[in-house]
Amino acid sequence: MTKTNPGNFFEDFTVGQVIEHATPRTVTEGDRALYQALYPTRFAIPSSVEFAASVGLSPAPVEDLVAFHIAFGKTVPDVSLNAVANLGYAECRFHRPVVPGDTLSTRSEVIGLKQNSNGKSGVVYVRSTATNQRGEIALEWARWVMVHKRDIDAPAPETLVPELATVVAADDLIIPEGLDFTDYDLVAAGEPHRFDDYAVGEKIDHVDGVTLTDPEHMMATRLWQNTAKVHFNTEARPDGRRLVYGGHVISMARALSFNGLANAQLIAAINAGAHTSPAFAGDTVYAWSEVLDTAETTAPGVGALRLRLVATKGRDESMTLRGEDGKYLPHVLLDLDYWVLVPR
Repeated sequence: MTKTNPGNFFEDFTVGQVIEHATPRTVTEGDRALYQALYPTRFAIPSSVEFAASVGLSPAPVEDLVAFHIAFGKTVPDVSLNAVANLGYAECRFHRPVVPGDTLSTRSEVIGLKQNSNGKSGVVYVRSTATNQRGEIALEWARWVMVHKRDIDAPAPETLVPELATVVAADDLIIPEGLDFTDYDLVAAGEPHRFDDYAVGEKIDHVDGVTLTDPEHMMATRLWQNTAKVHFNTEARPDGRRLVYGGHVISMARALSFNGLANAQLIAAINAGAHTSPAFAGDTVYAWSEVLDTAETTAPGVGALRLRLVATKGRDESMTLRGEDGKYLPHVLLDLDYWVLVPR
C-alpha cells in the first residue's frame, strides 16, 4: 500500500467536496524581501513601514499578492497537481491586510465540474478561503482549473458550471480597518495622480518590460509551495517546456503597473481573471491598464478604481485586447479585472 500522494485527477472530485489543505504557512519578512527580489515592485505601503503607518496600517502589510500566492499554493497539491492549466478567477475579496507573523490556512469546496469533449480532462471549479491564526478570513476566491483524468474511461460526472459574479460590487469591497489617505504623501509614493485624475475608458501603457527566466519563476513556485508539475518538471509537458506559473505573470504585471498607477496601493478584490496564453522563459512581459469604473468609499481620503490589467508577450503600444473575431490576440498572456484603493 503506497504512502505517497499522486494528487487528485478529474474523476476524484465531487461537487460539494470540502478539502482542508496542508500545511499552514507563516508569513515572514523574508516573504516581503523575496517578493521584492522576484518582481520590480515599488508600491509604498508594502515597501515602507513608515509610509504604511502614516496611512493607518501598522504593522506594515506585505503585498496583497503575497497572501494570494501563499493561500493559492496551499490548494495546489489537492486541486491542481495534475493540472493542464489554471484557467481563471472570480469573486476574490481581500478581507484584511496580511502582516508578518500571520499564519494562513486554506480550505476549498468543489462547486462545479465539467468534463471536456475529448474525454481526457475536465474543468474543476472550487471556492477557496484562507484564514489566519485567529480564524479571521484573510481572502477568499473562486477559480477553475483544467485537470487530467487518470482513466479516460471513467464516466463523466453530471455537468455543473457555477454561476459566478462578473464583478465584486463596489459596496462589497472591504476597506482595511484604520485606512486613512487624508494625509497621503504623494512624493514618497512616487506619483501625483489621485482618484479624480483617472477617467473611465482611459488606457495606460506601463512602458517597461521584464524578460521571464526559468530560475525566477521556479523559485516563485517553491516560495509559494506551489507543487504543480508543469511549472518545474520538464517531463510534465509533451514539449518539455516549463509553464510559467500564472500568478508569476500576475505579480509581474502588477509590479510593472507602478509606472502610471503608483498610487494604486492596495488590491481590494479580483473580479475576474484569465490566463489567455501560456508564458515561458524567454518571453518578455509588458503590461497596460484600462480604467473600467470608479467608486467612492467610506474610508477617509480613499477611492476605488476598477482596472483591467493586461499582460502581453512583447509590447503592444496599441493596447488592443481582442481581434475582430472577438478572441484574445495571441500575444495577450493575462486579462485581470480588479479593484484597487487609491487616494482621493
